[in-house]
Amino acid sequence: MECVQNSSSSFAVNSGVRVGCVMSSFLFILIIDWITKNSTEQERTGIRWTLLTNLEDLDFADDIALISHTRSHLQLKTVRINKLAVGLKINIGKTKVMSNETTKEPVFINNQPLDYTGQFTYLGSVVSISGGTEEDVTARLGKARSTFARLKPVWKSNAYSRATKLRIYKSNVLPVLLYGAECWRMTAKDLSRLSTFHTTCLRRIMRVFWPNRFSNSALLEATKQEPMNIILKRKRWRWVGHTLRMEPSAHARIALTWTPEGRRKRGRPRSTWRWTMLGEL
Repeated sequence: MECVQNSSSSFAVNSGVRVGCVMSSFLFILIIDWITKNSTEQERTGIRWTLLTNLEDLDFADDIALISHTRSHLQLKTVRINKLAVGLKINIGKTKVMSNETTKEPVFINNQPLDYTGQFTYLGSVVSISGGTEEDVTARLGKARSTFARLKPVWKSNAYSRATKLRIYKSNVLPVLLYGAECWRMTAKDLSRLSTFHTTCLRRIMRVFWPNRFSNSALLEATKQEPMNIILKRKRWRWVGHTLRMEPSAHARIALTWTPEGRRKRGRPRSTWRWTMLGEL
C-alpha cells in the first residue's frame, strides 16, 4: 500500500493524505482479522494452548502463520482462508510449510502445492525446525557486521572522541545484533560467537590490533562496556518483567509456562529458553 504525497500541496491536503493512508491501513487490517477469525473459529484445528483453548494462528498485519497438529487441519484452514480472501490473493511463492513429520504430504492452494522449508523469517527473526536460535544468531551477526562496516569512516575518523564512537556503537550496532534476543535460548557456542563479535568491534574502535595484547576484561573496563552475557541477561529479564505485568490471558504470558504436547525423543534433551532462564536464577 503506497501513499503519494504532492510536495506542492498545502498542509491541509497533506494531512488528508495521511489520514486516508491510516484509514486504508485500518480497513486492510480489519479485513485480514475478519478472514482469519471466520476461517478458524468453526472447528478446533490448532494446537493445545490452555486447558480449554487452542492457538490457531499468529498474525501481524498481512503476515499470517497458521498452526496445526496435523496436515489435514492445516489444509482445511488454508482452503478456508483462500475462499474468504475476497479481493485478495495469497502469494504462493512466499507461502511456506514447516513440519517435523518424516513424511511430508503437500499442502495445496488452488491445486498448487506449497514448498516445505526448514526455516523461515517471521517478523525479522529466523524460525527453524530445530527450535533453536543458531540460525537467528547467524542472521543477526551478518546484519550487525554489515552495520558496523558501513560506519567504518566513523571508527577511523579522528574527529570523534572514543566516548562518542562507543555511544554510536551502542545505539546503532548492538540493537541490530540483539534484535529479538529476549527470546533466544542461549548455548555456550552462541554466547561465544556473540561475545567474540562484541569484543572485536570494541578493539577496532579502540584501535587495538595484533600484536598488541589487551585482555577482554581490560578492554571492557577501558570502554566501560558490559560483557555480552550480562547484556543478554538484562534484556531477557526486562522482557520477563514486562510480560509478567500483562493479563494472565495474554499469549506472551501463557507462553512463559506453556509446554507443547507430545514426548521428547530419546537422548539428551535440547536446551530451551526456559532452562536458560532457570539457569540464571
